[in-house]
Amino acid sequence: MSAAVGSSTAVGGAPALPSGLLDVLNVASVVLDTKGRVVLWSPQAEELFGYTADEAPGRYAAQVMIHERHVDLVVKLFADVMATGRSWAGAFPVRRKDGSTRMVEFRNMRLVNDQGTVYALGLAADRSTVRRLERDVALSTRMVAQSPIGLAVVDPDLRFVSVNPALARINGLPPEEHLGRRIREVLPSVDADALETAMREVLRTGEPLVDRSTVGRTGADPDRDHAWSVSLYRLEDARGTVLGVAASVVDVTDQYRAGLEAEAARRRLALIADASARIGTTLDLERTARELAEVAVPELADVASVDLLDDVVAGRPFGPHATEAAAIRSLAVRAVDAPEALRAAAPAGQVVRYAADQLVTECVRTGQPVVIARVEEADLARIAPSAEAAGLLARAGVHSCLAVPLIARGEVLGALDLKRIHNPLPFGRDDLLLARELAARAAVQIDNARWYQNARTTALTLQRSLLPSHPPVTGGLEVASRYQPAGATTEVGGDWFDVIPLEDGKTALVVGDVMGSGIDAAATMGRLRTATTTLASLDLDPAVLLEHLDRITQGLDHSIATCVYAVHDPRLGRCRIANAGHLPPARVRPGAPPELLELPTGAPLGVGGVAFSTTDVAFTPGDLLVLYTDGLVETRRHSLDERLDALLALLGDPQRPLEELCDHLLSELHHPDNHDDVALLVARARG
Repeated sequence: MSAAVGSSTAVGGAPALPSGLLDVLNVASVVLDTKGRVVLWSPQAEELFGYTADEAPGRYAAQVMIHERHVDLVVKLFADVMATGRSWAGAFPVRRKDGSTRMVEFRNMRLVNDQGTVYALGLAADRSTVRRLERDVALSTRMVAQSPIGLAVVDPDLRFVSVNPALARINGLPPEEHLGRRIREVLPSVDADALETAMREVLRTGEPLVDRSTVGRTGADPDRDHAWSVSLYRLEDARGTVLGVAASVVDVTDQYRAGLEAEAARRRLALIADASARIGTTLDLERTARELAEVAVPELADVASVDLLDDVVAGRPFGPHATEAAAIRSLAVRAVDAPEALRAAAPAGQVVRYAADQLVTECVRTGQPVVIARVEEADLARIAPSAEAAGLLARAGVHSCLAVPLIARGEVLGALDLKRIHNPLPFGRDDLLLARELAARAAVQIDNARWYQNARTTALTLQRSLLPSHPPVTGGLEVASRYQPAGATTEVGGDWFDVIPLEDGKTALVVGDVMGSGIDAAATMGRLRTATTTLASLDLDPAVLLEHLDRITQGLDHSIATCVYAVHDPRLGRCRIANAGHLPPARVRPGAPPELLELPTGAPLGVGGVAFSTTDVAFTPGDLLVLYTDGLVETRRHSLDERLDALLALLGDPQRPLEELCDHLLSELHHPDNHDDVALLVARARG
């Protein structure tokens, strides 16, 4: 017979730490002969019953292990085991050596050695310890089996050794098909490398990893992404030997999708806020359309085009029947990394006729969005303006398309056309809502720009029609002029100039500026120009003429204007000049530096009650006179004195041809974004 069963001894005889369930139970092992005397007595038996290994062997077991009340029953059971070989088990109270009583679980069985000698093996453990472990095991088993949380244990080689039913349902695979396999073998559509890296780190450090998110697909739902929260813990036995990793898996797909939806909603709000700030910064139609396209790409689409009905741009009503084509003017096209799709779109400014069954035509005719979530080859003919463009879109990989009408004040203006190439998702309900919101906001700005452009075109036409056309030589002067409208962000102003031939070879030169803008300013300018021409024919002194204009202006609905009026007399080589609140003319004389004429400024026309005065200055052959409105020299970034000095610096060559001089002054002084128009008149005295 060997040493007592159940002993726990380390190398060298030192007590070993508990390493298994038997150690936790502290099972006592006792071997008896056929007479019921103790042959072998384990240390656990010594601890359980209180008798040492020197005291128990040789004594009858009933004397050291059984309470006297149960001796007869135990003796009978012992005899049955020895006679029949059948084991028995039960719980009996024992009286320990110290006199205390303890309930003990017994297991008794017959043993036969190689010589045929019969012995009895008795295993005993404290009943309270056994019951506690039974409860713990039952609780653990039930919890693992019935938990809605997926639970698994993997060994140090990261192979499954245990999987509960919940995890089997999550993975869509029976528990037995997990055992002995790695994660990538069971779940090929999840990030197995990341999970196994995390498990190895937990094995190495012993630090648990809690609530790590992972996304993928399993056999339970192979067509949709799911999200799980995974927690990992290192498993060790009582000696600290690493047994593997325990994993808990919680399906958090609903929270994950709610988070995605919340993030998408945040992005939509951010995009709408961005659109509100970026779209409509000017009243320029093409620029407003470009701003809309730039907002839509790449956040909403990979390709965006803004198209307006040509009738709408021209101010004509539009109402095609179901069988009619539509003339569409492309205003802006935007794409990211899609050169073929960009070539397929109509260039900005081009008018294309789309057939009645095409996507854009249907959208503008019905005033409703049109979605082709998944573009098939047959759909390309409905999307593209031509067969060649359809081929380009096919090569570009367009897979989803959306057209949203641009509607302002109840009128369909055109459509926002969106396509996806790099974004793998088709246009969905949220994309449609966002596109409609963008289109609704942008349509108002586009409509404002359209009406403003029409009004500006009308005013500019009126303005140009009221400006004079004059010969390059009149009387004793060579003259040239320019009119430069304001930038597209503002309305046309009321700047004007005039060259009026008078008797005796004299010439009147006029430059003026009606305060305000638009058609009203242009109309006021026309009336003042007519009045000036009429009064000039009377050969009035310039100051007297301005007094008459002042009274006329007072009667023009509170209009105010500035004006410089000069009369050149070639016989005298003089100019008589009067100023009504205008910037001073510049004079350039051969051999002398350019100068600003020192004239009494006077009050603007329409103020009333202020006298004007006439200044007589020399103006002989070769001299140059430059009259201009404030739009030429005023800017927001420089003082007026700096700008007037810049004007004089550009006049250093009095022999420069006048037409060339006009272009030079405009190109150097007039800023494209200047919010004012410019009238420029230059005159050189002839010999």
